[in-house]
Amino acid sequence: MSATATLVPTGSYTVDPIHSRVEFAVKHLGIATVKGTFGGFEGSLDLGEDLASVRASGTVEVASIDTGEPNRDAHLRSPDFFDADNHPQIRFESKQVRPSGDGEFEIVGELTMRGVTREIALQAEITGIGEDAYGGERVGLEVRGQLNRGDWGLKWNQVLGSGNLVVSEKVKLELDISAVRQ
Repeated sequence: MSATATLVPTGSYTVDPIHSRVEFAVKHLGIATVKGTFGGFEGSLDLGEDLASVRASGTVEVASIDTGEPNRDAHLRSPDFFDADNHPQIRFESKQVRPSGDGEFEIVGELTMRGVTREIALQAEITGIGEDAYGGERVGLEVRGQLNRGDWGLKWNQVLGSGNLVVSEKVKLELDISAVRQ
């Protein structure tokens, strides 16, 4: 691991959902950005002595989607988008982690959404390491990425008279993670 990464104690970590956030952002009507979160998620990090042994995984409950607008959330859970009844979870499993800068890493893994598994590369930065109020060891990470939702079968859309799409194909992912060593 790089000099910064070696400051993180090796071991198994569990994502603390109370102090973490899974968020996405997408352009609406080609004008405004709509953000949403998933309230139900879990994840783990296994940090070894070197990057080849680092593993990250996570699961998101699709039904927990929240964009602040109940009708939109119901549409996103429908077969037009996530099809939550048939595909209740989104899963990520890392395959490779490599350094990309001081305290920054690229995490390459498989993202399964709506029954489709594809490779995705995410950028991660270690934002903090320390002890919590209960004596637990924590690591903080900011993880960013981007995907084309159509690659995972989320193809519903409408073209407006202006030529803009109701929902952009590009989706930005932002995860703020606090994980506790087990």
